Amino acid sequence: MRITTTLFALFAMVYCGFAQDANILELDPNQSMSITGKGPGQDATINPFIAENSIIVVSNIGKGVFSVRVQKEGVILQEVTVKPEQTRELILSKGLEVYFDSEEEAKVAVSYKPIKKF
Repeated sequence: MRITTTLFALFAMVYCGFAQDANILELDPNQSMSITGKGPGQDATINPFIAENSIIVVSNIGKGVFSVRVQKEGVILQEVTVKPEQTRELILSKGLEVYFDSEEEAKVAVSYKPIKKF
């Protein structure tokens, strides 16, 4: 029983450690993808800090260029181009939607982090 409990605790720690790792997404040519902010079943990634302001970290790990579009209720607030081998960080206020738009094949690593409060 003690071994089972220990193994379960170890598995839980490993799983939680990986939960904060980057999500890897592949974009097809001429694709728009909802990344976060639309809700369960519609987002490509889960922002664990969705209930508060956070930072989305977007790394282009492919060869194609893509853009990150941030909007609220259909109004585009920010659009940023991400070139190969480039990483961009954007502040996300609660309630914002993030989309990736690509005209060519692209590969992206996405992660989130909280905004540090002083």
